[in-house]
Amino acid sequence: MEVNRSRLLTTARPYLQVLSLFGLTPPPVFFTRTLHKRHRGYLIAGFIFYLIGILLVVFYECYANIIALHQEIEQFHSEDFSKVMGRTQKVLVVTIATCNQLNMLLNFRRLYRIYQDVADLELQIDKNLKGFGGRRYWWSFRYRLALFVGLWIVLIISLVPRLTIRRLAPLLHWANKIATEIILITLQLKVPEYCVFVLLIYELILRLKHILEQIQVELENFNSRERIQELCVLLKNNQLLVGKTWRLAGEIGSYFTLSMTLLFLYNGLTILHVVNWALIKSINPNDCCQYSRIGVSLLLTINIFLACLSSEFCIKAYNSIPQILHQIYCLPVAEDYPMLKMGLREYSLQMQNLKLVFTCGGFFDINLKYFGGMVVTIFGYIIILIQFKIQVFAQSKYFESHNISEMYNE
Repeated sequence: MEVNRSRLLTTARPYLQVLSLFGLTPPPVFFTRTLHKRHRGYLIAGFIFYLIGILLVVFYECYANIIALHQEIEQFHSEDFSKVMGRTQKVLVVTIATCNQLNMLLNFRRLYRIYQDVADLELQIDKNLKGFGGRRYWWSFRYRLALFVGLWIVLIISLVPRLTIRRLAPLLHWANKIATEIILITLQLKVPEYCVFVLLIYELILRLKHILEQIQVELENFNSRERIQELCVLLKNNQLLVGKTWRLAGEIGSYFTLSMTLLFLYNGLTILHVVNWALIKSINPNDCCQYSRIGVSLLLTINIFLACLSSEFCIKAYNSIPQILHQIYCLPVAEDYPMLKMGLREYSLQMQNLKLVFTCGGFFDINLKYFGGMVVTIFGYIIILIQFKIQVFAQSKYFESHNISEMYNE
């Protein structure tokens, strides 16, 4: 793998290894240059069989959960859209698992190019940073990964079983419940995988921004005509590296397009499904799962929020680059050297044309604005759902009281 020459990928490697155990991403060892070609072929073949085994388990558990769902629906006499919603949710799990595995197999070379581009960009950026005495951040890439990815992986693995085990159908066998919990955990871990790659882009942008800030500091204290040419070369290199980073972000977006689209759809549908069953079982005073349903809804919402938040951080850091360019352009030295002024104009024009956007195939953007719109949409559907359920409960109570009164009259 490119981790042999990339500190960023070396730092991210433990998280990628954990995610590969759940069948979400190829193991990092597949991309190791020192690995023999024959050994790599054996490992890839073994991993493919491992993915096929996971997919077969997902298919079987989907069937078992649909059977248990029908039995529970008959028990509570909720033959409305609960059956359709529940079956759609179960089938969507199979769809997500299938698409995730096909995406890994079909985009294996794209993922390899992403690793290559990250390593190349890191080396080129560090080469430009040497002229400024390096880079120092207290809030380092390692801490951001630990917070956004490591801690969240631990919370998902620990909270999902606690919040969902009681919500599973009582007639479901304990072995099926365990397998179902693992599948639910795997689905939600797609967000930490996405955050790993977005944080890689974020770190590269921060380093490019740091170079611009150092160029600005030197131009503010400008006292050597010989240095101006070197600074113009660094500015041009920084412009080219920003363009490469923008293209890399597009590659990452393309790699996660289908997976993230389906995951966002699944989480939104699951929240509605949880609210639907909370309303159905609200008439039972002994129901002990109300708080866990609230916890599940919050967990699914926070998972989407983290994906949007990491993208928002990256976009804001990228959009702050034109501000630095404007500050450099306003310096007196820019007026004295047309070459510097022309380079700044060209750089600013590039930033106007290359807008950084994390999108799922153009269907929606992954940012906080979309997250707010999604929350509002879910609340709208919940209000409609509550109104529909209140009407159903009122009709059922009316018919029950009407039947009782007729029995007394007879």
